[in-house]
Amino acid sequence: MLLSTILEAVSYVPGLAAIAAAIAVIGAGMGIGKIGQSAMEAMARQPEAADGIRSGMIIAGALVEGATLFAIVVCLLASLG
Repeated sequence: MLLSTILEAVSYVPGLAAIAAAIAVIGAGMGIGKIGQSAMEAMARQPEAADGIRSGMIIAGALVEGATLFAIVVCLLASLG
């Protein structure tokens, strides 16, 4: 009985992994959008600091994108395993 319940739950893993990957991508898109919005507002307030703000924005966006790629790889591995 328990084994059949576990095997039924495992059959849902690929679908759940796809949903988790989609949520990770949506969250990353929203995060990068917020980073860009905040950077543009900061540059509008202090144009002389635009270079530093821009480089900080690029680094933060790259970190978010790297974490998202890691989440997608984990989801893909979960769906295969």
